[in-house]
This record gives sequence, C-alpha cells and structure tokens, in this order.
Amino acid sequence: MQARLLALTMVLGAGCAPVDALRERFFDGPTPRDRYVQMLDWAGLTRTALATDWAAAGDRALTDPVAIATPHAEEAWLAPEQPAALGYRVTMRRGQILSVEAGLRSDSTALLFIDVLRVTGDTLAPFRHEQSADSAARTLEFEPRRDGEYVIRIQPELLRGGRVSVRIGVDASLAFPVQGRGSGDIGSRFGAPRDGGARDHHGVDIFAPRGTPVLAPTAARVSRVQETPVGGKVVWLRDERRNQSLYYAHLDSQHVSPGEWLEPGDTVGFVGNTGNASTTPPHLHFGIYSRGPVDPWPFIDRVRGRPAVLAADTSGLGGWLRTTAERVTVRNLPESGSGALAELSRHTVMRVLAASGSWFRVLLPDGTAGYVPSAATESTERPVETTVLAGQAAIHAAPDAGTDVLEDLARGDSVDVLGSFGGFLLVRSQRGSRAWLARQ
Repeated sequence: MQARLLALTMVLGAGCAPVDALRERFFDGPTPRDRYVQMLDWAGLTRTALATDWAAAGDRALTDPVAIATPHAEEAWLAPEQPAALGYRVTMRRGQILSVEAGLRSDSTALLFIDVLRVTGDTLAPFRHEQSADSAARTLEFEPRRDGEYVIRIQPELLRGGRVSVRIGVDASLAFPVQGRGSGDIGSRFGAPRDGGARDHHGVDIFAPRGTPVLAPTAARVSRVQETPVGGKVVWLRDERRNQSLYYAHLDSQHVSPGEWLEPGDTVGFVGNTGNASTTPPHLHFGIYSRGPVDPWPFIDRVRGRPAVLAADTSGLGGWLRTTAERVTVRNLPESGSGALAELSRHTVMRVLAASGSWFRVLLPDGTAGYVPSAATESTERPVETTVLAGQAAIHAAPDAGTDVLEDLARGDSVDVLGSFGGFLLVRSQRGSRAWLARQ
C-alpha cells in the first residue's frame, strides 16, 4: 500500500502532459487539498490507514492549533513517514491582510496545502473555509471580511515532509493616506463622541501641516469631488476590490477630477481645515464606508516589528531534548512574559516540534505543547547516568505502564538514563531500545 502511495506521489509531482490531463479531470473540488483527496479516492487510497491518518492530522491542525502573535517565523519538522500538519490561530480585524509563506526545504516539488479557515463558533460547522493557496505555490494573502479568529493550516502531501519554514504576518491592507505621516498622527479615533454625544465620529482625523499631500491608499476611481458645509472640500474614491468608498474631508484643495483612475500613492489633494473644521488645526478626516461607516484604523495602522531572528539550534528538530536547568517554564508564546503552561524540573524530556527565535516549540509526553528557551535544553544522546537494575523490569513505548512493552529487562541489566518525565525514566537499553522505565 505504501508503495502504491509513493507511486501516486511521484506521478503527481511529475510535470508531464498526462499528469496535467489527470489534474484537469480530477482536480475539480473547492480547494487544492480537497482535489488531492479526490485523487486519492480515485486511486482507491482514501480508506488506507496512512491516508486516514493524513486526513486526521489535517483535522487536528484545525481543532488544536498553536496560538501565535504576529509577525511569527519558525522552522518546524514534519516526519515524512508520519502524517502531520501545522495549525496556527491568529486574531484578525477587517481591514488587515494576512500573509503566509511556507516551504519544504528538502523538497521544492512536493505539493504543500495552505488553507485559511474562520472559526465560526458553530458546533455543527466550527470552521468556514476562506482561502487557499495553489498547491504548487508557497505563499498566500488573505483579507478577512469580518473581525474574528482564523486558523492557518499547512500540510504536505502524503509521504512528503522534513523541515518546513513558516512566516506569518498581519498588516494593514491600505497604505497610509497622508504623506510622511503614520498612526501616531491620528488625533481622533472612530466612534469618538461628537456634538456632546449626539453623534459618533465616523472616521479618523490625521493631523499634519497645511498643504501636506493626501494620497490614494490603493488603486481606486474618483467618484465625487465636491464642497459641503460639514466636510468642506471633499473627495470620494471607490475601492472596487473591497467594495467600499474612501472619504477625504477638510481638504485645503483637491487635486483630482471625477472619473479619474488613481494608483496607490497618487495625490488626491492637500491637508486643510475647510468645512466645520475651520476652528481646528489642519487635518485629514479619513473615512471608509461599506453599507455604513467602517473603522479605518485596522486598514491603515501599519504593523511594527519583525520576527525574531532564528537563534535556536535547529539540528534537533523532530527529536528529543531534555531540560538543563533546575526549573524551566513552558510558555504559551515564545516570549518570556507570556503565560506559563507548566513548570519542568531538570532532565525533563520533550519532543522538539519547531524553533522560533531563541525558543523551541515542544510537546511533552502528556500532550502539553508550548515554548521553552532553547538555551535551557540539550540533546538526550549523552546519558545522564548509567544504572544497574535491582530486579526485573519492562520498558514501555510511552511513560505509561499501560502502553506496549518494547523490551523485558533482567536483574543486573544496565541502562543509560537519558531523561525523565513524571514517574518514568527515558532509558537506552543494552540492545539499543529507547523506551520508558518506571522509576525503581
């Protein structure tokens, strides 16, 4: 069966006319991943254990994702022989844009499925598919239509894996509309009370010297150029891509005509204080309307900062490490001030799932996942000590006496102790078995 899967994988990866015809015939599902599943079904493989495990791994990536703060970058490990997927949960607002880059370092030809799904809160349909990257592409950009929680799933095709590089960022979808200015120049936010609370502010006020150019933040067409008692000299742009209108008010002068097409960065007009802003310092009132007023802040607030430079040693990705300090805190984010999930004693064993900055994302034998400082870990290859058994004992596949016995040991046998977890020691027997021994 595995040979059959490997043969199909090789066929799918080949760039030839028959394969293109096969893709055209069978790849007609809603997402590249779904279309891949259809091909597995056509090949009679969807009921195999390996394909079933692959589908289950994709589901787990959605139901148990890693909560991240953006920007985020990491190197992860997915064992080719063991179906797995990566899942990341991010909070997004309408007006932001999500960017995802992923790549298999060892295999640039393998299919890699990148999907974005919204968490709905509906127990019957907890996820709604939003966008997918082409299976041959390694990048994706997505703009949400509503505020909410979103899950990014990254999964290679069957029997492919290895080291996976991941970069995830969230930024503003529009350029800032006032030249040389930024979010720090916004003096009044959306929803602020006006006229003693009689109405709300339906935009943001961006303060700048009179005559500062105001710019088109995206490709758009000028829909109106007019002068009103409230807005003074105003310009309306139509952003067809997002089905919304952009409103510029209190301009000192306008620089465009109705029907004109603008590219990002083109001058719309110049900062002033016309209309009902005559008693205030010069500023641009910038509004966004889509079936009513929309908060412009997430559309133009540029995200600051870059992912931490990868400093952790990635040679141990996918393997087992142990703690070196007397006390190591497992945290929910790769930051020293983030929430604590567990406290580990010296020589506690964990599997390394990924590296981010100077942190490892790890999985403890009890299923706890989180981040530990890479500097507080070491390889389990060199034993902590060698001990001689005082009596017969069995070593198990996991730190649980109810799991499979890998080897029976006799009194007087010696084992290398590689680490510990709970009431068990990770040991290496004289036959080379790495397994768990209950503490004597």
